[in-house]
Amino acid sequence: MNGPADAPLTWRPRLVLASASPRRLALLQQIGVEPDELLPADLDEAPLKGELPRSLAVRLANEKARVAAKLAARAGASVSNSAGAFTLAADTVVCVGRRILPKCELAEEAAACLELLSGRGHRVYTAVTLITPKGAERRRLVETRVRFKRLSDAEMSAYLSSGEWRGKAGGYAIQGLAGAFAVKLVGSYSGVVGLPLHETMQMLAGEGYPAHLMWLNRA
Repeated sequence: MNGPADAPLTWRPRLVLASASPRRLALLQQIGVEPDELLPADLDEAPLKGELPRSLAVRLANEKARVAAKLAARAGASVSNSAGAFTLAADTVVCVGRRILPKCELAEEAAACLELLSGRGHRVYTAVTLITPKGAERRRLVETRVRFKRLSDAEMSAYLSSGEWRGKAGGYAIQGLAGAFAVKLVGSYSGVVGLPLHETMQMLAGEGYPAHLMWLNRA
């Protein structure tokens, strides 16, 4: 006889992911959470004058969540029924000391980042903001320390040729080829990729989103 735990989840609140990042979507799916809608926010992500790395990550995650929540509410009135949804956003900032590294779009930017990161430690801040259906905001900031090996000219040239750095904070993707560069990581690996899974699941579950129930009947 099947008990309540065997019953399928027939209803759950909607979840909006305020991101176009395939990495963040894949990370959410890894823990069994499937957003109902992707609503990336088009923001100027340049740091403000004198803004510290951790403050930048928090500000951008907050702004992305608020913009997406407004878009979802408008759409919910007519098309997507996203009104009253949970809205999740994140932002990742890579820094050396107080120096914020760019999300590289040019090979020259990526080369400068790799030269700076070579043989030294850096920090990765990922901020997560969750807006609940009632409009409450919950925030977490996760700090991870990463150290790279000393990179040879050949390694840097090969990595730049791969193009994997494009659009990545600090000019690298640790889940890809650059995983071979990291000799030490203290903190959240998934946070460096773009979404700290432990903290994200805690936030969702703590606000009543039935994340763990979505694990049922996955076999």
